[in-house]
Amino acid sequence: MSAPHRLVLLALGALLALGGVALPVRAAPLSLGDCRLEHPAGLGSLAARCGTLAVPENPAEPGGRMITLKVAVVPALDRHRTREPLFILAGGPGQAASDFYVAYAAAFAPVQRRHDVVLLDQRGTGGSNRLGCDFPPDFDVATPSPARIRELSGACRRALAGRPEYYTTSVAVQDLDAVRAALGAERLSLYGISYGTRVAQHYLRRYPSRVAAVVLDGVVPPGAELMSDTALAAERALGLAFARCAAETDCASAFPDLAARFRALKDDLARRPRHLEIPDPSSGVARTLEFDAAALAGTVRLLNYQATTTALLPYLVDRAARDDLVPLAAERLLLGQRLDAEIAYGMGAAVSCSEDPPARAHPDRAALAATYLGSALLDDNAALCEGWPAGVVDADLDAPLDSSVPALLLSGEADPVTPPAYGARAARGFRDQLHLVVKGQGHGQFGVGCMPRLIARFLDAGTARGLDTRCLDAVDAAPFVLDPSGPAP
Repeated sequence: MSAPHRLVLLALGALLALGGVALPVRAAPLSLGDCRLEHPAGLGSLAARCGTLAVPENPAEPGGRMITLKVAVVPALDRHRTREPLFILAGGPGQAASDFYVAYAAAFAPVQRRHDVVLLDQRGTGGSNRLGCDFPPDFDVATPSPARIRELSGACRRALAGRPEYYTTSVAVQDLDAVRAALGAERLSLYGISYGTRVAQHYLRRYPSRVAAVVLDGVVPPGAELMSDTALAAERALGLAFARCAAETDCASAFPDLAARFRALKDDLARRPRHLEIPDPSSGVARTLEFDAAALAGTVRLLNYQATTTALLPYLVDRAARDDLVPLAAERLLLGQRLDAEIAYGMGAAVSCSEDPPARAHPDRAALAATYLGSALLDDNAALCEGWPAGVVDADLDAPLDSSVPALLLSGEADPVTPPAYGARAARGFRDQLHLVVKGQGHGQFGVGCMPRLIARFLDAGTARGLDTRCLDAVDAAPFVLDPSGPAP
């Protein structure tokens, strides 16, 4: 699931059924004032109107402990032709909507012409009682031992600023409707990416009359067996990248037998982990780190999320196979630092440990063993989730949808976590839908080619029927980097 990280696969706990009935929402006061949103990793800032809304931590105890939700509104540019607001639902789980939007606001500029953009940091993220964990740097890229994972997970759980059982999707959609009511919006549209597509679909399940349209990007279909599927999806995506390199003369000449050399590198690192000293890409301060087979797999998986970083993989794997691991290790540090800045790991565990339980997974261990990730994601995440309480999960969270709400579903051809088959499966729950598979792309299509304009046209039209998508024919995978100077001319 969003942005890309391992916590989307966490699993533990039993489902707590609430009978699938949406609780009534009363409008509460929400006063907005001028503010400026800043990305935690310095990836941008923008002006908005911000406020907070107080809600019960446990919706069943309205007189109990309250938490505040951070809400920001980026007003539509054309105030005379404004349509229903678009709520942004971020991925992870654990990323704040405000952080996601600040980094990629330019991609939503066509939508913002006629739609207010509403950024509700989901409970447990960003400015909404963030459930963070004091994990080591680049925890999500360099996997500790299972024993160390249990130790870190327990310390995180004990230090949380909230009760994790009330930070699940089933509670978050109630917050979402409370914010809608507080803003005075009769209806809204939803854009969800990765884990945010689960939130969007469940909100639609609970409050169907409130939704004008949905855009699901990097789709997680109801009932997806993430614990079983992700290593297979990652293997498929990496295989596509290596096959494309082998089919291109320049790449094949520069990096022959890339798939076999990658396997040999992984085996070598399993036998002989390297201890490297490299300058931190952000600070320049020297850092010493161990680079082993698990670090290789985790770094490659995250680099394979986007077409622009997939373009680096042949060059980086080739360098590493020549025993120059520093460039790949530097990428590991960069990826880890961004995830550490953006992801509330406690919230991610609160969601995934309750919503993706191991009992639902049916892993084919032999099939997993044939992948470069193996069963590590299964085993590590089971360790991470030990001791986490079962959270509030509606009985129908995994039920297929049957909706007349217009839906635009977006998949990347080479997505390593939510493959096109996921989007096709989710599309069956919508009667007015269009599922687009974008050639050569990875996870998240909102900024690819003409997609920003297509999303705006879809939302303005209020139907997926007749949407002209021919402009996507020009989209292709990013050219491979062949040497330090970049791609071939």
